[in-house]
Amino acid sequence: MIPVKGFDGRKVAVLGLGRSGLATAHALEAGGAEALCWDDGQEARERAEGQGLILHDLNKGNAWEDVAALIVSPGIPHLYPEPNKLIARAMEAGVPVDNDIGLFFRSFADQEWDNFDTLPRIVAVTGSNGKSTTSALIHHVLEHAGKPTQLAGNIGRGVLDIDPAHDGEVVVLELSSYQTDLARSLTPDIAVFTNLSPDHLDRHGGMGGYFAAKRRLFAEGGPDRAVIGVDEAEGAYLAGQLSEGAVDDRVIRISVERKLTGPGWQVFARKGFLSEYRKGRQIASVDLRAVKGLPGSHNHQNACAAYAVCRSIGLAPKVIEAAFHAFKGLPHRSQLVGEKDGVAFVNDSKATNVDSARAALGAFDNIRWIAGGLGKDGGIESLSDTLGNVTKAYLIGHSAREFALQLGDVPYEICETMENAVAAAAKDAQSGDTVLLAPAAASFDQYPDFEKRGEDFTRLVQDRLQDM
Repeated sequence: MIPVKGFDGRKVAVLGLGRSGLATAHALEAGGAEALCWDDGQEARERAEGQGLILHDLNKGNAWEDVAALIVSPGIPHLYPEPNKLIARAMEAGVPVDNDIGLFFRSFADQEWDNFDTLPRIVAVTGSNGKSTTSALIHHVLEHAGKPTQLAGNIGRGVLDIDPAHDGEVVVLELSSYQTDLARSLTPDIAVFTNLSPDHLDRHGGMGGYFAAKRRLFAEGGPDRAVIGVDEAEGAYLAGQLSEGAVDDRVIRISVERKLTGPGWQVFARKGFLSEYRKGRQIASVDLRAVKGLPGSHNHQNACAAYAVCRSIGLAPKVIEAAFHAFKGLPHRSQLVGEKDGVAFVNDSKATNVDSARAALGAFDNIRWIAGGLGKDGGIESLSDTLGNVTKAYLIGHSAREFALQLGDVPYEICETMENAVAAAAKDAQSGDTVLLAPAAASFDQYPDFEKRGEDFTRLVQDRLQDM
């Protein structure tokens, strides 16, 4: 646990008592604060009370007296589409609003660091797609190289729930726009921007607000080094804003769409090969085609980002390459869950929007595509230019019939449920085919989250493979 600094002897309100909220309350108390906890859900309040935390109804008129700060969970809106009523009351009372990420950055450093040979560092990863895989891959490479490291944030443990740092440790954080938007302190040593595509626009008041939330990771504290995906206009703009000139190697530009040129530090992937260039000269190359845990150009972008981070930490290219080959991938993200008679079954339940589904569809040939769920605005119409690899679609959930109308000439079958879709796809599949779950939709019509959806697909596939 990281005890929170700066609130010793003071009252701090905590709104939202999920995983991060509970960890925040305990970390505040470990730092000497009095945590006053509240959640609109009775079950969450009872869980907090069972852990010995103080409940404090923030709806009462005098609830904000002597409160030094309000710490909120990331899922609670503080501005758009409208502020949560309790956050609005805190702002009216002049109470500062922060989150666990802001508390972490102000509390992580410790006096013990004076005795360390190498100061701990924080790598923070944000972006629309690939955050989790990039963060996990960085962590994996560091572990594979024998470096002390922890993984936290939107993946792994809560940021305040990790252990105090060891000498030379690297903490890798995955941070969503919800987390970077509100944090009052953001001071990573290395910051990563993978890419940007429309998502969570209601929460951020549009695309500009969404980009601004991501940009705060680079603007608030100023990282020592920034790894920036420049395949979108926003990334190219951000890299230009952070750089003092063409030779400024504090900014490492990455791409999977083109060869990057110039005298700076560049990492890009083309036709399955990752290349590192510095001062206009090639330094290293990695063949990504045989790395089974990183299929497709979207994962090659993740590899470029992780490679750039690990190189900036001081790891050799061959060390990074060896670690890539040992990476098994993350659950629900282009995860190979079974293979038999030349047919592969791949779980990409995390493909909850068309951009992530596009990446998954581009990674395989001869696809038996399981798609559908709670579709988003526009459905899958924008994927029409990506369906050349799809042999047949098997549609499930609320949007099955809407998706069917947008498939053009691609054969399809309305399956309704995951069980029916897996059975039909497995029956039709031939050697060389890939049965791919890449829903291009949210899961909430049939599952509580994309993890449960992916777990159901995996279970059904493994049961079927055992019977074959």
